[in-house]
Amino acid sequence: MTHVTAKLATRNLGLKYGNRAVFEGLDLSLRGGAVTTIIGANGSGKSTLLRSLSRLLAPDRGAVLLNGADVHRLPSKVVAQQLAILPQGPSAPEGLTVEELAWFGRHPHQGLLGGRTAEDRRLVEWALDQTGMRIFASRPLDSLSGGQRQRAWIAMSLAQGTDVLLLDEPTTYLDLSHQLEVLHLVRRLNEQQGKTIVMVLHDLNQAVRYSDEVVAVLDGRVYAQGDPSDVMTKDLLRDVFGLEAHLLADPDTGRPHVIPYGIARKAHLDAAPRSKS
Repeated sequence: MTHVTAKLATRNLGLKYGNRAVFEGLDLSLRGGAVTTIIGANGSGKSTLLRSLSRLLAPDRGAVLLNGADVHRLPSKVVAQQLAILPQGPSAPEGLTVEELAWFGRHPHQGLLGGRTAEDRRLVEWALDQTGMRIFASRPLDSLSGGQRQRAWIAMSLAQGTDVLLLDEPTTYLDLSHQLEVLHLVRRLNEQQGKTIVMVLHDLNQAVRYSDEVVAVLDGRVYAQGDPSDVMTKDLLRDVFGLEAHLLADPDTGRPHVIPYGIARKAHLDAAPRSKS
C-alpha cells in the first residue's frame, strides 16, 4: 500500500486515568490509509489512548492532531465528520433496528433542523451493504447474533462517511468465526475504500495478520512501532507481555505466529523507545 501522510498524531501527549498518569510526553504518528493495531498488556492504556485520539478523553497536556489540527480546538461536528469511533460494548435503546442505528451515523452531517438528504440515504445504504447488514435492516439489534450486532455498529460508524475509523476491541466477546468476519471487513474497508483504521486488539496473532502497522505500548511510552513482522519479537513478548514464546512463520502470510509456552520475568527497560518505520 502506498505510504501517505499520517492523519492522526500526538505531540507531547499526557493522559491520566483517574489520578494515575498513563502516558507522559507521548509523540506518535499513525500512517494514513493503513490498518494500525495498538497492543499492550492489560492496564497499559491502549483504550485510553484510543479514546484520546477520538476526542472522547481530554489530554492532561499536549495535543492530538487530526490532519494537522488539534482536535480539541476543532468543533465537535467537524471532528465527527472526519473521524468515527466504535467504543467497547456500545449499547442502544431497546427495539432499535439496524437501519435506525445506521442513521445515527448521519447526525454530524445534518443541519439544525435535521432532515434526510439523498446523500444521507446513499451512505446509509452503502454502509449496510458494506457490512452485509441490508438483509437485517428491519431487525431489532437485540434479536441479532453477537457478530451481526458488531457489524451493525460498524455500519453506523461507516455511515458517518469519515476517512478515519477507530475500533476499540471490536472482536471482544465474539466467537472465532465472528471475529474473522469483523477483521475481514476491516481489511476490505481499508483496501477497497482507503479507510485509515486504528484498532485495539488483544489477540497478538490477529494483530500481526490483519495490520499494516503495530504499535506496542508499555509504561507510558511506545515500546515499538512498525511492520508486524519486525515488531513481533521474542524481546517484545518478554518485555511487554511477560511471555516466553516460540515465533513460527505463518504458512499463509509468512508473518510471525506466536505460540506462548511460559511466563517470563520482565527485564529492566531503557527509557528510549524502540521503533521501526
